Amino acid sequence: MKRVDLNADMGESFGPWKMGDDATLLKTVSSANIACGAHAGDPDVMIATMRTAHENGVGIGTHPGFADLQGFGRRRMSVPRASLQNSVRYQVAASVGVAKSIGAKVRHLKLHGALANMASEDDALARDLFEAALSVDPDLIVMVLCATAQEEAVRALGCSFAGEIFADRAYNDDATLVDRSLPGAVIHDPQIAGPRMVEMVQAGAIITESGKRIETSIDTICLHGDTPTAVEIARSVRAALEGADIVVKQFDGRTA
Repeated sequence: MKRVDLNADMGESFGPWKMGDDATLLKTVSSANIACGAHAGDPDVMIATMRTAHENGVGIGTHPGFADLQGFGRRRMSVPRASLQNSVRYQVAASVGVAKSIGAKVRHLKLHGALANMASEDDALARDLFEAALSVDPDLIVMVLCATAQEEAVRALGCSFAGEIFADRAYNDDATLVDRSLPGAVIHDPQIAGPRMVEMVQAGAIITESGKRIETSIDTICLHGDTPTAVEIARSVRAALEGADIVVKQFDGRTA
C-alpha cells in the first residue's frame, strides 16, 4: 500500500498579525515546517505553533529562509555564502532549542521560498546550506524538492532525506517550480489539487505543465498555509489520497 506525508509551512504570523489557519491545518497534515523568525514568525508564534503541532502528533520541522520579513523570504538575495550558512545555523538552532523547551523534537529541515528555489538550481549552494543545518543537528531529515539539485546534494552528502512535491504549485520541465509571477503558477482550486496529487503519487512522478513525467520518489506533499483556500486544499488532498487507498503518514527519511 502506498503512503505519503502531508506537510505545510506555518508559524508565519507576527505579533498581532495573523497569517493562515495553522490550528486547523494541524488537524490535517502530518508534518509542519515552522518559520524561524527570519522570513516570518517570532518567538511567541514559534513556540505556540510547535506546542500545537506536538499536541496533535504532527512532526516538527525547522523552516529557515532569507532574513527578509518585508519580502516574506520570496525575494532572491545575494548574501555571502559563509553569512548565509551562519543564518541557517542560527535559525535551526532556535528551532531545536524551542522544541526542546516544550519536550518536543525537530525532525526535519525544509528551506523556505527563494532560498529553496535557488538551492534547487545549484547543488553547491544546497550542499552548503544542508551542511550548515546538519552541523547543528546531524539527525535532521532533509526535505528536498524532488528531482532537483537539492536531491543531488543530499545524495552526495549521504544524509537522511525526504522527497517533496507541491499540491498547489505548477512545475517546469526541469522539476523546478513555475515562477509565482506567471499565470497558473499557484493552484487555488481544491478540486484540482486533490486528484492531481493522487495521479502523481500513483505514477511516482512529477507531472509538469507540458505533461512531461519526471520519475521520482515522492515522500511528502506540501500544502502552503498562506493561500486563501489552504485549508480546503489540504482537506481535498487528504480525502483524495485516502479515497485512493494511499495512507497519510509521517515520512521516515531515506538515504541514497
